[in-house]
Amino acid sequence: MAITKEKKKALIGELDTLLGASDSLVFVSFNKLTVKDANELRRMLLAVNVGYKVAKKTLLKRSLANKKVEGTLADLPGEIGVAFLKGGEDITAPAREVYSFLKAHKDVVRIVGGIFEGVYKDEAAMMSIATIPPREVMYAQFVQLINSPIQRFVIGLNQIAVVKSS
Repeated sequence: MAITKEKKKALIGELDTLLGASDSLVFVSFNKLTVKDANELRRMLLAVNVGYKVAKKTLLKRSLANKKVEGTLADLPGEIGVAFLKGGEDITAPAREVYSFLKAHKDVVRIVGGIFEGVYKDEAAMMSIATIPPREVMYAQFVQLINSPIQRFVIGLNQIAVVKSS
């Protein structure tokens, strides 16, 4: 059954409000995704403050035309869902969480592109963004990097003290 013009305007308005405030969007192509898996994806995304919306490609393209984005929109094959940041500071979260879901569902879900910091990105760019670790992990890696030389210095001084005391 066809969608009326009023319903289309309402859907475009809803997409504008959902996608308009987000700096990070991921276009997800899904094929034969079961309802159980779709609900699992939605729950996983909601846990990290990321929304997920499935929309007709024509309505999605009209909504994205209202958003000022640099570059050109990549081809969106098949059925498309959009993972978007609902709030929070981690703009890599949508890509990272869809990527972690994708690992278990390779045949059904695929990242086909997205928008990151106001620029359209292709599949390869979004996959590289998806592999960036969370902020807390990066902080821990940085602290470990700083701590490593200090720790080795202390071990060396301890060995000198052991040799001198013997």
